[in-house]
Amino acid sequence: MSKVFKKTSGNGHIALYLGKRDFVDNVDSVEVVDGVVKVDPSGLDGRKVFVYLACAFRYGSEDLDVIGLSCRKDIWINRVQVYPPTDGNATKSPMQESLLKKVGEQGCPFSFQMPPNLPCSVSLQPGPNDSGKACGVDFEVKAYLANEANSATETIEKKDTCRLMIRKIQFAPTKNSAGPKAEITKQFMMSDKPVHMEAALDKEVYCHGDPITVSVKINNETTKIVKKIQIIVEQLTNVVLYSSDTYTKTVLTEEFGETINANSTFEKTFQVTPLLANNKEKRGLSVDGRLKDEDTHLASTTLSQDNKEMQGIIVSYKVKVNLMVSGGGDVTVELPLTLMSPKPAGKLRSFSNIFSSQCVFHDLFNWLFVLSAAAHGRSQFGLKASVVQNGHHHRNHGRLRRHVALITVSRTRELNDSDGQRSLRPHLCIS
Repeated sequence: MSKVFKKTSGNGHIALYLGKRDFVDNVDSVEVVDGVVKVDPSGLDGRKVFVYLACAFRYGSEDLDVIGLSCRKDIWINRVQVYPPTDGNATKSPMQESLLKKVGEQGCPFSFQMPPNLPCSVSLQPGPNDSGKACGVDFEVKAYLANEANSATETIEKKDTCRLMIRKIQFAPTKNSAGPKAEITKQFMMSDKPVHMEAALDKEVYCHGDPITVSVKINNETTKIVKKIQIIVEQLTNVVLYSSDTYTKTVLTEEFGETINANSTFEKTFQVTPLLANNKEKRGLSVDGRLKDEDTHLASTTLSQDNKEMQGIIVSYKVKVNLMVSGGGDVTVELPLTLMSPKPAGKLRSFSNIFSSQCVFHDLFNWLFVLSAAAHGRSQFGLKASVVQNGHHHRNHGRLRRHVALITVSRTRELNDSDGQRSLRPHLCIS
């Protein structure tokens, strides 16, 4: 665990610790939200410590909350008591074990299992002149001091609380299927024969920023001329709260000056790339939820099980291929589009964890330490390298040799060997 997220209450009596803030939704299950609360019993005054995880939809400005109008609806909420502990023998996750080592004896672990039918973290892009927190779906972990977990008569002061925002996210499936296909045949007035068009995407799932490949086949048997081809990508945001409303925003429109004469055929592949950077001024556009002011992109397609009812914001996309025909009358076909973020590459694994044999590396250490040595002064260090593998030192002198391995040196340190010579000891990682 390279980073710990911490939030302390105003009175300093409780502190919330999380090992991460992004939790992956695998459609059929969601990663467990687990963390630790550090509790100072001396400042509780007989009160208990609770933690809740809430999924909420914010549909108005925070300014209205001041005058007593709540523009926030809880879609799902779950509360647990962490102090005094109610289940001292519960199995702790590796994340909780790691956090407890940092927190100490005052740490109280907690965990939540979100149901798979909750929406992902999505925000609605504010307008250029809008201020305050954006509308959308967010997730909040909050620790607080209270006599009861949820009492309508008890007032919880802000200094007795601490909270961290988290995200529920989905990644593109590892397996990508063939893309969707669609076709249409349209007959025009005063024309005996039709225009036939086929359109297809080369794959089912696209990642943000990748060009979308659209293959178009046209058989124009009419006496009309197709003047140009238009490709449109639309975002459909279905807001399911008190009712179900769908909003459509165009995120890309491109026209191609391809002319298809009467009684002729045409076949070509086009590429288009919808980007948030080209839609910054569009108010109400769905974007992936973000923490603080970090960069984001267009909201990912929501993947869900067909038998699950979902509230909040559900996002989908479609590609429209439109033929603009002379004399009026367009020919349009639509294709469903799945637009998502790729699953992050696995973390670099420790070099010593991958190989257990100390002999494997003997010839791997005559390689490019020139860069590290040059950064510290070649005349000072030379090209000598010392590497520790399973407690043994391997020293090699020599020129660069080729190795079929992708190895990175994340850091080097100057150390003194037993013979008093200075050398570089690199920390090696392999991807």
